[in-house]
Amino acid sequence: MVNNYETIFIINPELSEEDTQSLIEKIKSTIESSAQLENVDEWGKRKLAYPIGNYNEGYYVLANFSAESSFPQELERIYRITDGIIKDIIIKKDN
Repeated sequence: MVNNYETIFIINPELSEEDTQSLIEKIKSTIESSAQLENVDEWGKRKLAYPIGNYNEGYYVLANFSAESSFPQELERIYRITDGIIKDIIIKKDN
């Protein structure tokens, strides 16, 4: 069954612009390999609501996609093992 999802991930603000873009492309290609990517919205650097590690800000990226119900768990695993991502969330949207 295909569901709609929304994910936000926060990238380490100390990464160079080139490294940040390369990380965004990696996540986009990961989503595209197993799901239908609808859009990616880069919010840029913003202050965090609370410190994460030693960071008070992060580079926010929002993505919407449609996928089988098993894919978000795999995406979560990839987030956890990817250096440079300091926080993430995946939300199932109501159809």
